[in-house]
Amino acid sequence: MKKTIAAAVIAAFLPAAASHAATLNFPSDAPIASITIPDDWGPKETESGIDATSGDNAIYISIDIADGETTDKVVEDAVAFLEKNGVKIDASTQKESSEKLNGMDMTNLDWSGSDNDGDVSIGLSFLSPKEGKLLVITYWGTKGMQEQHGPELQAIITSLKAAE
Repeated sequence: MKKTIAAAVIAAFLPAAASHAATLNFPSDAPIASITIPDDWGPKETESGIDATSGDNAIYISIDIADGETTDKVVEDAVAFLEKNGVKIDASTQKESSEKLNGMDMTNLDWSGSDNDGDVSIGLSFLSPKEGKLLVITYWGTKGMQEQHGPELQAIITSLKAAE
């Protein structure tokens, strides 16, 4: 009987605990790409793309749209945002890699660094959803906490697709 009651209590809370996610097309007025981000990450459209932060504030991710004329500015703005938030990049730790994501070539630049709370991982990734457009992904995550968000992050990144 106790097992049945415990199972019923757990089952009653499962729907509330499940994280809902919606697919966001951005920019909303003329979509270039889409991504699915859990609601509890508070995804929102920004002036140049979207951003979201994990519920525990351990992970920040943004995706900005650039073109040939604005790429440098978008990257400068991303770095300035990190600096404004106390993120210090250790340039000597830079690693570069390339991969394919949903048919798009993606280049990744990753660093270690620190912020006001301790050690962090920082990343900038670049991919093109269509000719003349570039997506710039900014990632900032607390080391030791980012592993807890591994499955969510994997699902978020692999959901990024060019708009149809």
